[in-house]
Amino acid sequence: MNIAAVQRRTLAVLSIAQITGGVGVAVGTALSSLVVAKLSGSVAISGLAGTSSVLGAALLALPTAGAANRGGRRAGLTLAYACAVLGCLVALLAIATRVWPLLLAGLVLFGGGSAGNLASRYSATDLSAPGHSARHLAWVVWAATIGSVTGPNLAEPAERLGRRLGLAPDTGPFALSLLAFALALAVVLVALRPDPLLLARATSQGSPAPAAPGSPAAPAPTRATARTRSRGGLRAGWRALRESPAASRALVAIAVAHTAMVSVMSMTPVHLDHAGAGYRTIGVVLSVHIAGMFVLSPAVGWLADRIGRTRVLVLGMGVLLAAALLAGGAGPHDIGRVTAGLGLLGVGWSCGLIAGSAMLTEAVPLERRPAVQGLSDLLMNVCGAGGTILAGLIVSGLSYGTLGTATAVMVTVTAAWLALTTRPARAA
Repeated sequence: MNIAAVQRRTLAVLSIAQITGGVGVAVGTALSSLVVAKLSGSVAISGLAGTSSVLGAALLALPTAGAANRGGRRAGLTLAYACAVLGCLVALLAIATRVWPLLLAGLVLFGGGSAGNLASRYSATDLSAPGHSARHLAWVVWAATIGSVTGPNLAEPAERLGRRLGLAPDTGPFALSLLAFALALAVVLVALRPDPLLLARATSQGSPAPAAPGSPAAPAPTRATARTRSRGGLRAGWRALRESPAASRALVAIAVAHTAMVSVMSMTPVHLDHAGAGYRTIGVVLSVHIAGMFVLSPAVGWLADRIGRTRVLVLGMGVLLAAALLAGGAGPHDIGRVTAGLGLLGVGWSCGLIAGSAMLTEAVPLERRPAVQGLSDLLMNVCGAGGTILAGLIVSGLSYGTLGTATAVMVTVTAAWLALTTRPARAA
């Protein structure tokens, strides 16, 4: 079998699923807090909409990884997108019956869309040739640009179309999300064949692929690691992390980069709103941020393959440092400086996610990868949710500038730790 040809097909299929899944996530997320506010009559409760979907992505990370570990990537992605479809159905019922707690429950299941999109990036690495996993992963991440940018702009047309079709008010966007997730599910079920993880296991014969420059080789499989093929989950993930310092460094880098990004990003609209900035201005700033997250991802992946994952991780922390200082030091009226800071914030996140994900994948044996990858997504989402809560407390109690300073300290310490802990490992 031509593995290179299968890999090209796999990347195309995953990219299509990522685009459609990204549309589903973006459309539903765009109006979820507004709909919760309407149903509950409380602005405070509306904030639980975003928390619910992030919590759902975190809770579904390990089941998605466990399904992949047992039955291949197709099984894992099917579970994630099926939960998202179910979540949309629950949301439609909740809006039609005006029951906001039911809508929050639906949004937890809706988080399966994000869990599936995150898992897709790891699926892109199973059949990668040595030294190409970061760029393959990056192309699937880049595909999310289309859905992330297009999705919010489809929310209003979807609502108008829903009203014309006789749907209840505010259900149109979730109906469109339902169709998008259903399409992503169909693409995975029909076209993701052969399954990349199962094929990689069948062809590896117990030999891990050589690591890319700057990445330590994965430890050789043992009888214990072989048994984990049927036991994915938290325990197997923690065991693999304890055995691989490189995987632990990658996981920490991913979590820190994501926490830094969501903390500053989530509070920027509030910071700008205090100066009277309109929705259009805030939308432009966030669009630049999203572009920074995804548009340069192919270049980031190529660079990680070329110069090594650790160097790109440290570079990403440096970019996040510049972003935190630039945005945090800007007044609410300094739109240009805030916009530049948010753009750099997206680029730094891209470096952390892509280089960290590639490093994490290569630092553990094939048998344990789904478990470790699921644990990574779980911790990333938990840290992201915790970061938004802490960011809100810091900004409300102190200032947006203080948040920037705290973020700068966090990424600086992480960069120093990555550099110091990697050098002894290379020397050994």
